Amino acid sequence: MDITVTAITAGLLALTLIVLSVNVIRLRGQNKVSLGDGGNEALQRAIRGQANCAEYAPIGVLLLLVAELQSANFYLLIVLGAALLIGRLMHGYAFGFTSGNIPLRRGGMMLTFIAIVSLAVVDVAMPMIGWLS
Repeated sequence: MDITVTAITAGLLALTLIVLSVNVIRLRGQNKVSLGDGGNEALQRAIRGQANCAEYAPIGVLLLLVAELQSANFYLLIVLGAALLIGRLMHGYAFGFTSGNIPLRRGGMMLTFIAIVSLAVVDVAMPMIGWLS
């Protein structure tokens, strides 16, 4: 079974999480904060950007994998995988590397939600369609 879209999306999301994590480590070093955020707003945002990626990316990748294993349309998988990745990039950048760019943050969450909801619908609908045939 070919899972190319999931493999590429998961790999790029993992690299995104590493970039966000390195940013947290860098800010902790700059601000001499070993644990938590030390009350530093930039560090708080960076931590939430990293954590948010770690919270949403796994369910998105899992849903993408299930859809791909069910032989969902290849081009639909590419679009939804790209939406998930771009959404996480936008949101992570807004949190970790800006002073809270709200439009970028909202856009990132919207793309992430669109991808997750769409993949959830595909994952539920495909077996049901199979039962009808």
